Amino acid sequence: MNYNVRGENIEVTPALREYVEKKLGKLERYFDGTPDANVNVNLKVNSAKDHKIEVTIPMPQLVLRAEESHDDMYAAIDLVTDKLERQIRKHKTKVNRKLREKGSTRAMFTINGNSATAVQDIEDEDYELVRTKRFDLKPMDSEEAILQMNMLGHNFFVFTNAETNSTNVVYRRSDGKYGIIEPN
Repeated sequence: MNYNVRGENIEVTPALREYVEKKLGKLERYFDGTPDANVNVNLKVNSAKDHKIEVTIPMPQLVLRAEESHDDMYAAIDLVTDKLERQIRKHKTKVNRKLREKGSTRAMFTINGNSATAVQDIEDEDYELVRTKRFDLKPMDSEEAILQMNMLGHNFFVFTNAETNSTNVVYRRSDGKYGIIEPN
C-alpha cells in the first residue's frame, strides 16, 4: 500500500508516520497479496485536545473511509484502524455467502482479475427494498428545508431548490452542523 500522510496544524514526524503505516498496515491481512492501493491519511489538530484523523482507501470494488477524533493523536489512529477493520468485516459478511461459492472471502479484496467475477455476481444480487415513499418536492430555500427536516426529526431532507430549480438534499452532519448536496 502507498501511504500519503498529510498534516494540518501538525508536523508529521517520522515516528507519527511510522505509527500510522504500522497500524494501517495491519489491514493488509484482509487482502490476498499486497494491494496496490493508495492510503490517504489526513491528520488535523484543531486545539490541544482535539486531534482528528481521516483515512480514505479507494479500491476497485469499494472505498474504505473512516474518521475519528480524540484528545490524543495515537489513540485516534487506533480508533480509526478499528473502524476500518469493522467496515471490512461488515462488507465481507455481506458478501460471504456469494464468495463461499467462488472461493475464500479474502478473494473479495484481491486486485487481480480473478476476483472480478465473484464481485460481479455480488453486484448482480437483488437487494430487498422494504419501503417506497413518494412525495411532492416543494420549492424552498435551504433554511426552510433544514426547518422541515428538524420538524420531521430526520437526518436528511430532499427538496427542490427555489433558486436553482434543482433537487437538493440537506443533512445533519456528525458535528451537529448542516450540509447540502447539490447536483453539478
